[in-house]
Amino acid sequence: MTSQVERMRQYFRDIKNNLANNYYQFRINTDQDPYQIRFREKPFRILFILSHMRSGSSLLTHLLNSNPEIIGYGETHINYSSELDFKNLMFKVYWKIKNYQMNHKYVLDKVLHNHKFLADDFLVSDQVYSIFLLRKPQRTLASILEIKPHWSEEKAFIYYQERLDLLESYARLTNNKKQSFFITHEQLIDQTDLVFNGLKNFLETQESFSEQYETLRTTGRKGIGDSSENIKAGYIIRNRTQIDTKFSGELVEKATHSFQKCLTTLSTHCSTIDTK
Repeated sequence: MTSQVERMRQYFRDIKNNLANNYYQFRINTDQDPYQIRFREKPFRILFILSHMRSGSSLLTHLLNSNPEIIGYGETHINYSSELDFKNLMFKVYWKIKNYQMNHKYVLDKVLHNHKFLADDFLVSDQVYSIFLLRKPQRTLASILEIKPHWSEEKAFIYYQERLDLLESYARLTNNKKQSFFITHEQLIDQTDLVFNGLKNFLETQESFSEQYETLRTTGRKGIGDSSENIKAGYIIRNRTQIDTKFSGELVEKATHSFQKCLTTLSTHCSTIDTK
Protein backbone atom coordinates (compact mmCIF):
# COMPACT_ATOMS: atom_id res chain seq x y z
CA MET A 1 0.00 0.00 0.00
CA THR A 2 2.81 2.39 0.94
CA SER A 3 4.65 1.80 -2.34
CA GLN A 4 1.44 2.40 -4.31
CA VAL A 5 0.85 5.72 -2.52
CA GLU A 6 4.43 6.75 -3.17
CA ARG A 7 4.08 5.89 -6.87
CA MET A 8 0.97 8.07 -7.06
CA ARG A 9 2.78 10.93 -5.35
CA GLN A 10 5.67 10.61 -7.78
CA TYR A 11 3.22 10.54 -10.69
CA PHE A 12 1.68 13.84 -9.64
CA ARG A 13 5.12 15.34 -8.91
CA ASP A 14 6.18 14.44 -12.44
CA ILE A 15 3.07 16.10 -13.88
CA LYS A 16 3.72 19.23 -11.85
CA ASN A 17 7.38 19.34 -12.92
CA ASN A 18 6.46 18.87 -16.59
CA LEU A 19 3.95 21.70 -16.42
CA ALA A 20 6.51 23.95 -14.74
CA ASN A 21 9.16 23.03 -17.29
CA ASN A 22 6.85 23.82 -20.19
CA TYR A 23 5.79 27.08 -18.58
CA TYR A 24 9.37 28.31 -18.14
CA GLN A 25 10.45 27.08 -21.56
CA PHE A 26 7.59 28.95 -23.24
CA ARG A 27 8.02 32.21 -21.37
CA ILE A 28 11.83 32.27 -21.59
CA ASN A 29 12.84 30.63 -24.84
CA THR A 30 10.15 31.76 -27.27
CA ASP A 31 11.38 35.35 -27.11
CA GLN A 32 14.63 35.86 -29.03
CA ASP A 33 15.86 38.83 -27.00
CA PRO A 34 18.43 37.44 -24.51
CA TYR A 35 17.13 39.77 -21.78
CA GLN A 36 13.41 39.51 -22.46
CA ILE A 37 10.70 36.90 -21.85
CA ARG A 38 7.05 36.54 -22.86
CA PHE A 39 4.40 38.66 -21.10
CA ARG A 40 6.94 41.01 -19.54
CA GLU A 41 7.26 44.71 -20.38
CA LYS A 42 10.83 45.42 -19.32
CA PRO A 43 13.89 43.27 -20.06
CA PHE A 44 15.76 41.59 -17.23
CA ARG A 45 19.06 42.87 -15.96
CA ILE A 46 21.75 40.27 -15.36
CA LEU A 47 23.65 40.61 -12.08
CA PHE A 48 26.97 38.85 -11.59
CA ILE A 49 28.87 38.43 -8.36
CA LEU A 50 32.45 38.22 -9.62
CA SER A 51 34.67 36.88 -6.89
CA HIS A 52 36.81 33.97 -5.71
CA MET A 53 36.25 31.01 -3.41
CA ARG A 54 35.88 31.68 0.34
CA SER A 55 35.23 35.39 -0.16
CA GLY A 56 31.83 35.60 1.51
CA SER A 57 30.04 35.34 -1.83
CA SER A 58 27.38 32.96 -0.44
CA LEU A 59 26.50 35.47 2.25
CA LEU A 60 26.37 38.28 -0.32
CA THR A 61 24.16 36.12 -2.57
CA HIS A 62 21.63 35.60 0.23
CA LEU A 63 21.66 39.26 1.23
CA LEU A 64 21.04 40.30 -2.37
CA ASN A 65 18.41 37.63 -2.88
CA SER A 66 16.48 38.90 0.13
CA ASN A 67 15.57 41.95 -1.94
CA PRO A 68 12.31 41.31 -3.86
CA GLU A 69 13.80 42.77 -7.05
CA ILE A 70 16.59 40.18 -7.24
CA ILE A 71 16.42 36.42 -7.75
CA GLY A 72 19.26 33.90 -7.64
CA TYR A 73 20.55 31.04 -5.52
CA GLY A 74 24.32 30.81 -5.95
CA GLU A 75 26.64 29.26 -8.50
CA THR A 76 24.74 27.95 -11.53
CA HIS A 77 27.98 26.64 -13.15
CA ILE A 78 26.87 27.88 -16.56
CA ASN A 79 29.63 28.34 -19.12
CA TYR A 80 28.86 31.68 -20.75
CA SER A 81 29.86 32.16 -24.37
CA SER A 82 27.35 34.83 -25.40
CA GLU A 83 24.32 36.80 -24.25
CA LEU A 84 22.10 33.92 -25.39
CA ASP A 85 23.32 31.95 -22.37
CA PHE A 86 21.37 34.35 -20.17
CA LYS A 87 18.29 32.41 -21.25
CA ASN A 88 19.82 29.35 -19.61
CA LEU A 89 20.51 31.40 -16.48
CA MET A 90 16.89 32.55 -16.28
CA PHE A 91 15.62 29.01 -16.72
CA LYS A 92 17.97 27.48 -14.12
CA VAL A 93 17.24 30.14 -11.51
CA TYR A 94 13.47 30.12 -11.88
CA TRP A 95 13.33 26.33 -12.17
CA LYS A 96 15.40 25.92 -9.01
CA ILE A 97 13.46 28.47 -6.96
CA LYS A 98 10.04 27.74 -8.50
CA ASN A 99 8.89 31.35 -8.76
CA TYR A 100 6.17 31.72 -11.40
CA GLN A 101 5.59 35.48 -11.41
CA MET A 102 9.01 36.18 -12.96
CA ASN A 103 8.72 39.88 -12.17
CA HIS A 104 12.19 40.51 -10.76
CA LYS A 105 14.47 43.25 -11.98
CA TYR A 106 17.70 41.22 -11.75
CA VAL A 107 18.59 37.57 -12.31
CA LEU A 108 21.69 36.71 -10.28
CA ASP A 109 24.61 34.36 -10.78
CA LYS A 110 27.91 34.20 -8.95
CA VAL A 111 31.07 33.25 -10.81
CA LEU A 112 34.16 32.19 -8.87
CA HIS A 113 36.26 30.41 -11.48
CA ASN A 114 38.19 31.56 -14.53
CA HIS A 115 36.85 29.04 -17.03
CA LYS A 116 33.17 30.03 -16.73
CA PHE A 117 33.32 32.96 -19.17
CA LEU A 118 34.24 31.49 -22.55
CA ALA A 119 33.76 35.05 -23.86
CA ASP A 120 33.50 38.26 -21.86
CA ASP A 121 32.27 40.91 -24.30
CA PHE A 122 28.73 40.66 -22.86
CA LEU A 123 30.04 42.26 -19.66
CA VAL A 124 29.82 45.66 -21.38
CA SER A 125 26.12 45.23 -22.20
CA ASP A 126 23.81 47.89 -20.80
CA GLN A 127 21.79 45.11 -19.17
CA VAL A 128 24.69 43.46 -17.30
CA TYR A 129 25.75 44.59 -13.83
CA SER A 130 28.69 43.26 -11.83
CA ILE A 131 29.51 43.25 -8.13
CA PHE A 132 33.18 42.50 -7.45
CA LEU A 133 33.97 40.97 -4.06
CA LEU A 134 37.47 40.41 -2.65
CA ARG A 135 38.79 38.98 0.59
CA LYS A 136 42.27 39.33 2.05
CA PRO A 137 44.49 36.34 1.31
CA GLN A 138 45.54 35.02 4.71
CA ARG A 139 42.16 33.65 5.82
CA THR A 140 41.05 33.05 2.22
CA LEU A 141 43.93 30.72 1.36
CA ALA A 142 43.72 28.82 4.62
CA SER A 143 39.97 28.46 4.18
CA ILE A 144 40.40 27.16 0.62
CA LEU A 145 42.62 24.38 1.96
CA GLU A 146 39.98 23.59 4.60
CA ILE A 147 37.42 22.80 1.90
CA LYS A 148 39.94 21.38 -0.56
CA PRO A 149 42.40 19.37 1.58
CA HIS A 150 43.64 17.57 -1.55
CA TRP A 151 45.02 20.88 -2.89
CA SER A 152 48.59 21.94 -2.22
CA GLU A 153 49.42 25.40 -0.89
CA GLU A 154 50.87 26.24 -4.30
CA LYS A 155 47.67 25.25 -6.09
CA ALA A 156 45.51 27.37 -3.75
CA PHE A 157 47.85 30.33 -4.22
CA ILE A 158 47.85 30.00 -8.02
CA TYR A 159 44.04 29.80 -8.08
CA TYR A 160 43.78 32.97 -5.95
CA GLN A 161 46.41 34.89 -7.92
CA GLU A 162 45.05 33.95 -11.35
CA ARG A 163 41.50 34.69 -10.26
CA LEU A 164 42.44 38.17 -9.05
CA ASP A 165 44.32 38.83 -12.28
CA LEU A 166 41.21 37.99 -14.30
CA LEU A 167 38.94 40.07 -12.07
CA GLU A 168 41.22 43.01 -12.83
CA SER A 169 40.82 42.40 -16.55
CA TYR A 170 37.01 42.31 -16.19
CA ALA A 171 37.04 45.62 -14.35
CA ARG A 172 39.23 47.22 -17.02
CA LEU A 173 36.99 45.82 -19.74
CA THR A 174 33.75 47.18 -18.27
CA ASN A 175 35.33 50.41 -16.99
CA ASN A 176 31.87 51.64 -16.06
CA LYS A 177 31.11 52.74 -12.51
CA LYS A 178 27.39 52.77 -13.25
CA GLN A 179 27.45 49.03 -13.87
CA SER A 180 30.35 47.80 -11.72
CA PHE A 181 30.46 47.90 -7.92
CA PHE A 182 33.35 46.78 -5.70
CA ILE A 183 33.34 45.75 -2.05
CA THR A 184 35.55 43.68 0.22
CA HIS A 185 34.54 40.96 2.61
CA GLU A 186 35.70 43.14 5.48
CA GLN A 187 33.42 45.97 4.35
CA LEU A 188 30.47 43.60 4.04
CA ILE A 189 30.95 42.44 7.64
CA ASP A 190 32.20 45.61 9.36
CA GLN A 191 30.57 48.40 7.31
CA THR A 192 27.34 46.65 6.44
CA ASP A 193 25.09 49.72 6.44
CA LEU A 194 27.41 51.57 4.06
CA VAL A 195 27.52 48.52 1.77
CA PHE A 196 23.72 48.26 1.80
CA ASN A 197 23.34 51.95 0.97
CA GLY A 198 25.87 51.55 -1.84
CA LEU A 199 24.08 48.52 -3.25
CA LYS A 200 20.70 50.24 -3.14
CA ASN A 201 22.06 53.23 -5.06
CA PHE A 202 24.04 51.10 -7.49
CA LEU A 203 21.20 48.70 -8.31
CA GLU A 204 18.49 51.36 -8.04
CA THR A 205 16.23 49.13 -5.98
CA GLN A 206 13.08 50.43 -4.35
CA GLU A 207 13.67 48.56 -1.10
CA SER A 208 16.76 48.64 1.08
CA PHE A 209 18.81 45.58 1.97
CA SER A 210 18.64 43.81 5.32
CA GLU A 211 20.98 41.71 7.46
CA GLN A 212 18.16 39.17 7.75
CA TYR A 213 17.64 36.82 4.83
CA GLU A 214 15.55 33.81 3.96
CA THR A 215 17.29 30.50 3.41
CA LEU A 216 16.49 28.54 0.26
CA ARG A 217 16.24 24.86 -0.58
CA THR A 218 19.70 25.28 -2.05
CA THR A 219 21.23 26.99 1.01
CA GLY A 220 24.22 25.05 2.31
CA ARG A 221 24.44 22.67 -0.62
CA LYS A 222 27.93 21.87 -1.83
CA GLY A 223 28.61 23.03 -5.36
CA ILE A 224 26.17 25.92 -5.01
CA GLY A 225 27.75 27.86 -2.18
CA ASP A 226 29.00 27.76 1.40
CA SER A 227 28.09 24.47 3.06
CA SER A 228 28.88 25.55 6.64
CA GLU A 229 26.22 25.99 9.30
CA ASN A 230 26.72 29.77 9.46
CA ILE A 231 25.05 30.40 6.11
CA LYS A 232 21.90 28.64 7.37
CA ALA A 233 21.46 31.12 10.24
CA GLY A 234 19.51 33.63 8.14
CA TYR A 235 21.53 36.61 9.31
CA ILE A 236 25.11 37.89 9.30
CA ILE A 237 27.33 36.09 11.83
CA ARG A 238 30.28 38.29 12.68
CA ASN A 239 32.32 36.10 15.01
CA ARG A 240 35.19 34.57 13.09
CA THR A 241 35.41 30.80 12.96
CA GLN A 242 38.72 29.25 13.90
CA ILE A 243 40.85 28.29 10.92
CA ASP A 244 43.23 25.51 11.89
CA THR A 245 45.04 25.26 8.58
CA LYS A 246 48.32 27.19 8.46
CA PHE A 247 49.57 28.70 5.23
CA SER A 248 53.09 29.54 4.08
CA GLY A 249 54.07 33.10 4.98
CA GLU A 250 55.97 33.52 1.72
CA LEU A 251 52.95 32.63 -0.40
CA VAL A 252 50.69 34.84 1.73
CA GLU A 253 53.08 37.73 1.09
CA LYS A 254 52.92 37.15 -2.66
CA ALA A 255 49.14 36.81 -2.51
CA THR A 256 48.92 40.06 -0.54
CA HIS A 257 50.73 41.83 -3.36
CA SER A 258 48.18 40.45 -5.85
CA PHE A 259 45.33 41.47 -3.54
CA GLN A 260 46.58 45.05 -3.20
CA LYS A 261 47.09 45.32 -6.97
CA CYS A 262 43.57 44.01 -7.66
CA LEU A 263 42.09 46.26 -4.98
CA THR A 264 43.66 49.31 -6.65
CA THR A 265 42.39 48.33 -10.09
CA LEU A 266 38.85 47.60 -8.92
CA SER A 267 38.72 50.80 -6.88
CA THR A 268 39.72 52.73 -9.99
CA HIS A 269 37.25 51.20 -12.44
CA CYS A 270 34.26 50.41 -10.20
CA SER A 271 32.03 52.39 -7.88
CA THR A 272 32.68 51.80 -4.19
CA ILE A 273 30.99 52.52 -0.87
CA ASP A 274 30.93 56.10 0.35
CA THR A 275 33.07 56.20 3.50
CA LYS A 276 32.91 60.00 3.98
